[in-house]
Amino acid sequence: MAKIKTSRIAKFVRPYRVTEGKKFRLQDWDPADTAGLKEEKKRAREILAAGAQMLADLQDRLYAQDRWSILLVFQAMDAAGKDGTIKHVMSGVNPQGCQVFSFKAPSAEDLDHDFLWRTTKCVPERGRIGIFNRSYYEEVLVVRVHPEFLAHQKLPPKLVGKRIWEERYESIADFEKHMARNGTVILKFFLNVSRREQKKRFMERLDMPTRTGSSPRPTRRSGSTGRTTWRPTRTRFARRRSRGLRGTSSPPTTNGSRASSSPARSSRPWTASTSTIPPWTTPRRRNSRAARKLLLSE
Repeated sequence: MAKIKTSRIAKFVRPYRVTEGKKFRLQDWDPADTAGLKEEKKRAREILAAGAQMLADLQDRLYAQDRWSILLVFQAMDAAGKDGTIKHVMSGVNPQGCQVFSFKAPSAEDLDHDFLWRTTKCVPERGRIGIFNRSYYEEVLVVRVHPEFLAHQKLPPKLVGKRIWEERYESIADFEKHMARNGTVILKFFLNVSRREQKKRFMERLDMPTRTGSSPRPTRRSGSTGRTTWRPTRTRFARRRSRGLRGTSSPPTTNGSRASSSPARSSRPWTASTSTIPPWTTPRRRNSRAARKLLLSE
């Protein structure tokens, strides 16, 4: 297997890094962008295989050194392919040193703690890799779109003011700075999918019970099929508070190819990237006729 050069990885990473949130506009990014690999599927598979081998080698060093830890944060609209991305990119990683956490509806215990509690207890140990499939950023996305979810969090009324979302952004930024200062490298990825492609994938899932993923109907942790979720998504990039932290992050490209990056010393800026990988497939129940009608009416 041919080795993949770090310079080649940087070539794929550089165009997709979001380093200045205030200038970022999601609509300026083409979800169909393939980083030049669309017509080179064979080459893309080679890069994926070489990247997986590189990740395996770096994981061995990470575990042996026992000083740093890696946290991968994946955020995306529904059906963007988070599960498929995690499956393909981390295919060569030793599962004993890697844990994946998916955050859906909070439990009663979660609601009795602050909004960062359930993610904080899942951060990786030194020498290990942790993956968040959705994360604490849901608390400034879905919860912001659906105020009834905020009411369930049992906050004292006087603390639910006009600045609550700004305060949560500050809390998230402080949390990430704290983790970075204590040896956790945070790599954040946003998988971009167009509304047309999102609808297409939902329609495919209606007729294929072996396909899994987000339901077309909004749920507690997934209301991201509606237009109202795009504005908080843009705000998250614009109000990113970690611009004083150094580092790079690497986006997934398409056709099964992924770029990887070596650990640096601090929290990472967001990466806006394309996603055309189909979701990880497991058995699921067929959606109802009403769900199909909902999609067709959009």
